Amino acid sequence: MCKHILNVQASIRAPCCKQWFDCAECHGEASDHPLRKTTEMVFGCKKCKKVFRKDMEHFEEEDEYCPHCDNKFIVEAKTPQMGLGIEGQDDRMGGRFEKDLRLKEDNMKTMFDLEADISHRMG
Repeated sequence: MCKHILNVQASIRAPCCKQWFDCAECHGEASDHPLRKTTEMVFGCKKCKKVFRKDMEHFEEEDEYCPHCDNKFIVEAKTPQMGLGIEGQDDRMGGRFEKDLRLKEDNMKTMFDLEADISHRMG
């Protein structure tokens, strides 16, 4: 799992050391040598787990998909972002709490309900 690109769709086999990495930054952190540049790349699809080669010199739009499962592996990278947020869910709408109509209400009358007519239970 790559910590640099959150939505990586294919692994890359480094031509210099023949090891698999999710991105070039992962190769830089794990290796003591720079990534060798080449025109033919070997990819491993993360969806179907099959390996395929692509010639990067003649790369076209249809080459952005895995030839085995049609998974688009060239996507805009989502990287981890710093941010502040509130943990939990805010149930207030306009400064007041809203009732969730999907929840079943308990319509049973109890002795503790002051507005309920419980005269039939009193002796």
